[in-house]
Parts: sequence; structure tokens; C-alpha cells
Amino acid sequence: MSSEIGSVDAATEIIGDKWTPKLLRFFLAESTVRFCQLQDMTGDINPRTLSARLVRLEQQGIIVKRPTSPSRCEYELTQKGKDLMPILNQMHSWSNKYA
Repeated sequence: MSSEIGSVDAATEIIGDKWTPKLLRFFLAESTVRFCQLQDMTGDINPRTLSARLVRLEQQGIIVKRPTSPSRCEYELTQKGKDLMPILNQMHSWSNKYA
């Protein structure tokens, strides 16, 4: 039982921050996303918060940052990030059913 709790804690550590699940869902629609696109999609996220979430997701191996020009970069999901999508889809379904 304690190993199951540890596993849930590990997943929650990744997707438990405010904005993170919402940001990750945007990657379902787009294979690669730029910072400004994420800002536009979220509407009211603070740029510092967005930057912090992206850095953390990159450190956790969920996304990868790829430079496209000297002043631009794109983010895309790694396989580890893609493996989170069924969890987020289930959360979405549950939310639609009960919220």
C-alpha cells in the first residue's frame, strides 16, 4: 500500500502545480508550442509563472526545449510527457462527469 501512495505522490509532484495540467493539455493539440502560444492559450498566466512551470517540466523530463532561432524556442513533450496524457484525459473525463 505504501508503494502505491509513493507512486501517486510521484505523479502528483509532476502534475500537482497550478497551471501544469492545463499547460500539458495544450500539447495534445499542438506537437510543438512556443512560449507566446502558451501565454495566449492560458490567457491569464503570469509570464514568470509560465516560465517557472516550463523550467520545472523540462527538469522533470516531461518536455524538451528546442531553439528554433537565436531569440525563439519551441517546447514539445518527451515520451515521459506523452505517457502522462492518459492520466490527464481521465482527469478531464472525471471532471466533466462530476464537476
